[in-house]
Amino acid sequence: MRDSDALDNNPHVSRPALEAIHSQVLGWALSRCNYDQATAEDLVQQAYVELLSGRAQFQRQSTLKTFVFGIVQNLARSRLRRVATRLRLVETWLPTDSAVTTDDAAIASDFNPLWQAVRELPARQRDIIELVFCRELSVEEASTVMGVTAGTGRVHYDRAKKALRRKLGPEFVNET
Repeated sequence: MRDSDALDNNPHVSRPALEAIHSQVLGWALSRCNYDQATAEDLVQQAYVELLSGRAQFQRQSTLKTFVFGIVQNLARSRLRRVATRLRLVETWLPTDSAVTTDDAAIASDFNPLWQAVRELPARQRDIIELVFCRELSVEEASTVMGVTAGTGRVHYDRAKKALRRKLGPEFVNET
């Protein structure tokens, strides 16, 4: 990496390296916010601000892709906690007939049977399947992004594949 490519506050990160993984980072951000484009773009922008400002320091303990996915994951969790807190306040102070509800079935109907089955998995199993198959991370890298040990990640991965095999049949689930 040329010195001119390195970020000022994060010397182990280069602009070309970030550009190379941008579409994958955006895809991960989209999945973290139910495919809301504007929210995903905000998450990615926040992740880049964390990197550019030096608040998130890449120390080469994982791949850059894994590191940036982890930043996006943490930002999404933080955003979700704020939204959940606001929703609890709204539900507490509004009459029950005006409470906001979401319909995951309507969202899931847009996907093919495989992705409907994936969306029905518990959150960690769903995340590890997406990270491994869609974002092309290893189980160990996906575990790092999710903030769990590699062993825990392998357990979630194995359970997710078994659940998908039961729901869809063996022809949908590869043995890799």
